[in-house]
Amino acid sequence: LDYHIAGSDASGVVWAVGPGVNDHEVGDEVVLHCNHLVNPGTNDLQTILGYETPDGSFAQFTKVQAQQVLPKPAHLSWEEASSYGLTYYTAHRMLVDRAKVEPGEAVLIWGAGGGLGVFAVQLCKIMGARAIAVVSSDDKAELVTQLGAHGVINRRDFPALQYKDNMTPEEQKAHSADLKGFGKRIWEILGERKGPDVVFEHVGKATFPASVFLAAKYGRIVICGATTGYDLNFDVRHLWMRQKRIIGSHFADADSASRANRLVIQDKVKPVMTRLFTWEEIPEAHQLMYENKLHGTVACLVGAPRPGLKNLEETLAAIANG
Repeated sequence: LDYHIAGSDASGVVWAVGPGVNDHEVGDEVVLHCNHLVNPGTNDLQTILGYETPDGSFAQFTKVQAQQVLPKPAHLSWEEASSYGLTYYTAHRMLVDRAKVEPGEAVLIWGAGGGLGVFAVQLCKIMGARAIAVVSSDDKAELVTQLGAHGVINRRDFPALQYKDNMTPEEQKAHSADLKGFGKRIWEILGERKGPDVVFEHVGKATFPASVFLAAKYGRIVICGATTGYDLNFDVRHLWMRQKRIIGSHFADADSASRANRLVIQDKVKPVMTRLFTWEEIPEAHQLMYENKLHGTVACLVGAPRPGLKNLEETLAAIANG
């Protein structure tokens, strides 16, 4: 194809349905999940809408498979409903289906103020788990506390914590000291000398050695991505000698996304949309994300004439009134 439209999340109205579609109708108010099946009817090969497929959501129309369509929570505006799918469904899959978090467990969440982390914190609270939220600023610390984090750690208090290649002996010494100090901070938060039962990983190279080291005996490290690099280097002795597990997780399937979406419909999980962009500002939104200057999730208006509209009736009236 000679085009590519980006964007993996959307909310909107069904404009048309193809042959064989019986569970959705024109006019339905919906949100999407981004798991596009190469062979519909199977889960053998999954691609991400707008990333690995050309028909993304940054357009007036987007073409999706019927299995990607979910009911829009009626209490949310279009922009709020468009903001949570990819990150929230990913976090739900990681914690609920893959790591199988249990009540009372401690969960270390890297990047807790970001798009994945804000939902991981909320899910831990719902499941009765204790979220230890790792953030990089005071405003993000305040946000995750409001979302229900059991404890918060500002990673900037441990500047040598992150792993990097070819560390000098002095850098390695500082790294080891910060790693141990970070672990002690976790003990202080939990009130016991143990690491987290689950580590919520998506950072990759910079944090994965710490994740393996910090996880409790029999702990699980669940990972869905690696924003700082895919080539992971860690001391495997901490893995086998304390019988920890590494669990891979890739987005979510239709069933998992549907179960997660019900929690939003029931207002038990809330979108954390912190900024709304216009269509023209989409490049700026990506740049700010790249520079780690955003927290929570963000959205942009494509078809809606103004923010705050929640359904088709309101939207048509707003258009008619100019």
